[in-house]
Amino acid sequence: MIRILIFLAVVFGLGLGFAWLADRPGEMIVTFNGYQYQVTLMVAAVVIVAVVAAVMIVWWLIKALWNSPYTISRYFRVRRRDRGYQALSTGMIAAGAGDGALARKKTKEAAKLINSDQEPLINLLDAQASLLEGDHEGAREKFELMLDDPEMRLLGLRGLYLEAERLGDRNAARHYAGRAAAVAPQLAWAAESTLEELTERGDWDGALKLVEAQKSTRQIERDAANRRRAVLLTAKAQALVDSDPNAARTAAVEANKLAPDFAPAAVVAADLLFKQNDVRKGSKILETAWRAEPHPDIAELYTHARPGDAVLDRLNRAKKLQEMKKNHAESSMAVARAALDAQDFATARREAEAAIRMDRREGAYLLLADIEEAETGNQGKVRQLLSKAVRAPRDPAWVADGVVSERWAPVSPVTGKLDAFTWRAPMERLGQLIESDADVAGPAIPAAPPAVPAEKAIGIVSDVLPAKPVAEQSNGMEKEIAAASGDGAAVEQASEPPRLPDDPGVAPEDEAEKSPRRFRLF
Repeated sequence: MIRILIFLAVVFGLGLGFAWLADRPGEMIVTFNGYQYQVTLMVAAVVIVAVVAAVMIVWWLIKALWNSPYTISRYFRVRRRDRGYQALSTGMIAAGAGDGALARKKTKEAAKLINSDQEPLINLLDAQASLLEGDHEGAREKFELMLDDPEMRLLGLRGLYLEAERLGDRNAARHYAGRAAAVAPQLAWAAESTLEELTERGDWDGALKLVEAQKSTRQIERDAANRRRAVLLTAKAQALVDSDPNAARTAAVEANKLAPDFAPAAVVAADLLFKQNDVRKGSKILETAWRAEPHPDIAELYTHARPGDAVLDRLNRAKKLQEMKKNHAESSMAVARAALDAQDFATARREAEAAIRMDRREGAYLLLADIEEAETGNQGKVRQLLSKAVRAPRDPAWVADGVVSERWAPVSPVTGKLDAFTWRAPMERLGQLIESDADVAGPAIPAAPPAVPAEKAIGIVSDVLPAKPVAEQSNGMEKEIAAASGDGAAVEQASEPPRLPDDPGVAPEDEAEKSPRRFRLF
């Protein structure tokens, strides 16, 4: 566009010049070699312009003829290079698609047409073709050769890193990642591997600096960086609890500010504050975390915030947590545990059954069995609840890469990944218990009632025993009525729940010698 404008401007200027000369007539006289030439000024101007144009054309022709060998060779060189780049492009596409044969063919074709020193991508295509052919040793050799070229060094380190990861050599992978991070700290894969190495060594300060560098270079988003900092600060606080409580408290409080809903950070920060008699601030931290997501560790620490509190005070604190998060299984479980400690069996049973209705799981049935043992000592009912607990889904736990842990950890013990543990129910059971609400909230079965009317005895037995055909039930009812009208031992025998195939039951001598004591699982 600019050239067109310049050309039009030149033509316009020449037109103005000739028009100006036409308006001003004159003559031009030239004397040369004894001859005198007289022409008009317009003719002289046209001749001069024509001579200049002819000289330029002649010069262009001479220059073109002079440079023709170079021009012809350059044409063929460019054509050869274009063919080489076309082969290289086709080879890269074939390598990405997994076509090793075509990738190797195009590698050889591109190497013939383009010098590998001028185009380093040929080395990459060669290494990719080796990988597709299964020649991993040859690919590693090619990646190692790339380390000598400053332009290809990072690419070679990346290839060696991936090969080490494939072989499961974590030390070698981290070595290559460290070299790459030293040259180019903005590389995400190198920074991630280096971060795993720092966390495995327990160098929390170094890991925090690396996360801050990732945040400054915008490798990770702000929220992700804050989450990682919270995890690292929590791990640092756990490591410094015994050696430097003040530094541990500072780290834990900062972690809680970055992620208020992160239960491990809240628990560590509140625990350190409680140890330093700052109950108010610690309780506030736990309350905030509980509103975000209830957790049993939060409830346990909150109810025992003051070591000298009575059991009723702990029950009141558990009820306060329940008010903050109503209609939640963890809230009911917290109140049930505190009520059991306070010997308030009615409240404990009511809250445990409510927890089962909201979330059927192993811990709720075990807690209900514990309440049954403490209140009535009915071993039949206890065994029934334990059988339900065995078949119920497991309680939530800290799970990472298939590893279930009772305590939170900053990194996965399998892969070394940071913040891998999540609070969820382990997927280890083939099925889960499906019960009716009547079984959950059913009345407690007395161990040995002194005298029970026949109608009530029939109701008790029908609640416990499995369903039978009508004819069989009618025959059994007469026996149960006769047993109910007799002594209390017959009622106790009839009301015993059916035993599981692997349940040996309770021997008569053990039943006679047993003493009413609180059931404990561990």
